[in-house]
Amino acid sequence: MPKPVENTANSASEPSFEAALKELEAIVRKLESGSGDLEASINDYVRGTELKAFCQEKLKAARLKVESILKTADGNLALKPFEENT
Repeated sequence: MPKPVENTANSASEPSFEAALKELEAIVRKLESGSGDLEASINDYVRGTELKAFCQEKLKAARLKVESILKTADGNLALKPFEENT
């Protein structure tokens, strides 16, 4: 079974983006090298897909925050709360 990611994020159950990306990169290198047995490679692949989805969600959230920064008429930047349309 894959080991949990070291937690460096605010949430007790969620890794930071950086920790998740680092683990994902290590998994990709391991799978590309062909080291490990079939069962371990399958487990690594599953963990990699989970990490990929996690990182994509974090990037999406960051993009939405950046898109919420507006330039005002006087040239200053202002934050507009993002309201997701569901």
